[in-house]
Amino acid sequence: MHRYFATGFFAFFCILLLPRCVSTDSSYSRIPPGIWRGVLVLEKFYIPVNDKDTVILLTDQFKPGELPFNFEITYIDDKRFVVDIINGSERIRCDSIDYGRNRYTARDTVNIYFPEYQSYLHVDVRGGVMQGEWIVPNKNNYRVPFYAHSGRDYRFTTMAVKPEGDLSGEWATVFGVETENREKAIGEFKQTGNRLEGTFRTETGDYRFLEGTVQGRKFWLSTFDGAHAYLFSGSMKGDSLQGEYRSGKTFRTLWTAWRDPAFKLTNPDSLTGLKAGATGFNFKVKTPEGSELAFPSPAFDGKIKIFTIMGTWCPNCRDEQIFLRDFIKNNPEAAKDIAIVGFSFERHKDPASANAQLINYKKKMQIPFDLVYGGKADKAEAEKLFPSLSKVMAFPTMIILDKNNRVRQIHTGFDGPATSKYADFERKFAALIEELRKV
Repeated sequence: MHRYFATGFFAFFCILLLPRCVSTDSSYSRIPPGIWRGVLVLEKFYIPVNDKDTVILLTDQFKPGELPFNFEITYIDDKRFVVDIINGSERIRCDSIDYGRNRYTARDTVNIYFPEYQSYLHVDVRGGVMQGEWIVPNKNNYRVPFYAHSGRDYRFTTMAVKPEGDLSGEWATVFGVETENREKAIGEFKQTGNRLEGTFRTETGDYRFLEGTVQGRKFWLSTFDGAHAYLFSGSMKGDSLQGEYRSGKTFRTLWTAWRDPAFKLTNPDSLTGLKAGATGFNFKVKTPEGSELAFPSPAFDGKIKIFTIMGTWCPNCRDEQIFLRDFIKNNPEAAKDIAIVGFSFERHKDPASANAQLINYKKKMQIPFDLVYGGKADKAEAEKLFPSLSKVMAFPTMIILDKNNRVRQIHTGFDGPATSKYADFERKFAALIEELRKV
């Protein structure tokens, strides 16, 4: 067991050389506890210093092509610890951790797993520094360089340049302005001084918890949850915003936004319907454990049916599954009248691996209803399993049938807890279920 001790010299070093250090416990085993600043290096490049905004970027912590986030290490006992990823008000607990010694580098090595998404951070640790990669095995050779420093509690920068405006409120938004495939969205922001939090709602889901900073007329937001790594940058230009959005190491597009109270997204209950002449659904599948599940069948008789089109790789789907799990838990009487099945479309190349992932996902998430493998992660595959649907626009899609097997609602996407619409969805869902219980 390795043991390190914080010293007066270390504290002095922090004050002189680090942008901002925060104190940690005076002693620890393995990895320093407390707040860390992690960075995913999406792209390595340098730009010439030719204007004030560029100088801000290059001289104070944050560099172009880097996606920062914070996490906290907490010890359970003298050897075991957990990692909490921090995005705004959200904390994602990572308790599946391998710790060992790299015999080639003679450094401590840690794997921090996100089992719901089958990704992990693989890092070497030397004192208060991590160096490694974020790895997603079910994507072809998907590795993103990663590094982190302990004791740094800022996300983008410690600077506090006076903001030139207040971004709080809703913004009509269009992504992909440089392409023909434009997407409508609504930005929801809350600004307190230089601190910025919020999300973007689209017609197929939301971008979950974003956190960042406003410096002068420029701003940045980011999130990392083990499945997606999102980085937004932008500038205030009069009454509008102009910016860039990056997802992972490959995707990037431009976006613009403006104030418009009349700007609306399409009702998510109207985006997908039944084909002309279609009256319902039928299926015969096997659970990961090998049991047959068929509809219609006596197992569903007299029940409100909820069928969800999802994927374990999808954070919005995870939010929806948590919502359904908690509704069942918190409404035991209503739960007696409900049958839920999640049809998961996976990135795995073979059904056996997909089913193994579903078993782990269900256990980790403590989901009390069936999850079954629907096919590969493709909307066309989902349409094959549900041919009565006019189309499948998004993962997730929730289909609700009454006790008489009539389709009562098809809800596209999911406005999760990071959005202003989440509480309204909770209320409307509970009201619909109560109505259907009386049918």
